[in-house]
Parts: sequence; C-alpha cells; structure tokens
Amino acid sequence: MLNNSKTVIELRHVGKCYSGTNSSVLNDVSFSIKKNEFITLLGPSGSGKSTLLHIMGLLDIPTKGNIFINNQRISDIDDDQKTKLRLKKLGFVYQYHHLLQEFSAVENIMLPQLILGKNKKIAREKSEYLLSKLGLAEKINAMPSELSGGQKQRVAIARAIANDPEILLADEPTGNLDHETAMLVFEDLIKAARFNQMVAVIATHNEELSEKTDRTYYISEGYLIEKK
Repeated sequence: MLNNSKTVIELRHVGKCYSGTNSSVLNDVSFSIKKNEFITLLGPSGSGKSTLLHIMGLLDIPTKGNIFINNQRISDIDDDQKTKLRLKKLGFVYQYHHLLQEFSAVENIMLPQLILGKNKKIAREKSEYLLSKLGLAEKINAMPSELSGGQKQRVAIARAIANDPEILLADEPTGNLDHETAMLVFEDLIKAARFNQMVAVIATHNEELSEKTDRTYYISEGYLIEKK
C-alpha cells in the first residue's frame, strides 16, 4: 500500500563493521520508508538482516552513516532519549516470542503500557482488545506454557503494538512455526500493521512471505538491493 505520506524512517549511507573483523556487515545502506509501508528484508542467516533491524530499532549503533526518525537525526540524541523513543515509537517481534513465563497473555501485553505510564485498567482493556482482534479472546488469562507456538507469536505481536508504535520491526517472526501457522501469523502481522498505519519491516528468508508486502530488499555481501 504505497502512498505519498511522510517519511517515517530513513537511513543514509549506513555501514556497520565489528571490531576485530576486516569485513563489513553492512555497506552504504540508504533507503527510506513512508507511513503505512510494509517492507521485507530477504537474505540467509548471517547476511546482516538482524544487524540492520537492530540499527533501525536503536539497539545497535552504525559504524558510519545516519538514521532519521520523523526527520530527527538519532545521533543527535542521548541514550535516555533513545530509550524513550524506542518505548513510544518502536515495536519489536522476534523469532522467539520472549514472553515472560510468570505472566499471563494479557499481563504480557499490559507490561509495556504500564512502563509507559498508562493506567492499569486502560492497559488491560487495550490488551484484551488486541488479543480479541488476533483471535485469542479465549486465551486472555492463559499462561505462555498453555499456548501453542502460533498463539505465543500472536501475543508477541499484540505486545509489540500495544503502545501504538509508528514503526514495527520483526526479525524472522515466523521462523519457528510450521508453514500453515507461519502464513496465518504473518497475515495477522500485516493486518495489525495496516490497521494501525505503521511502518513495518520484516526480516525473513521466506520469499513467499515477501510477496505480500509493498517492497522487498535483498541483503547481499552487506549491500541492500531492491527487488524489481
């Protein structure tokens, strides 16, 4: 769903290499994403997909180049500001759900909202609503150990969007699921992102999933190449 709305996130000539290595993980990566765009990053394990997502999510620092979120250059803000920006503007979904085992499904989704300072009653209502939208109305009080792999990933998606982020980043979010469940979870991810008009960037090695998104990029030898 391409559009002419504002640019939400932009990378300019971003590169990344780790100390002690002679090769770069990322080389001169430049691209921008507008509101409500859904982007896929394709590439095998070790190609740099996760590194790029971590840089976009302000979890890693590029060796060179700049990142802009809503036209704000990230290198101009301190660590506390980055933490607040991550909490308010960014949502993450990982290959493994990382749910807190001692909390129920609804409580896992409430946590990021409470950290942001939301009222507990409002946070619970929002969490129950998200679970219902993702087909988990009957699993609200279930513990993670009582959920299937697909259900856990749906809870992780709900948690990622609970604070209404502008940017949703997902790293192999269906990598641990069987094909049928993976397709269903990916559809839920797309619906959630579209409904909330988020920027969404999904790293995967599954080309079938990439066909459902607006743009696809390959990462090869650290370079970003757009699929035509």
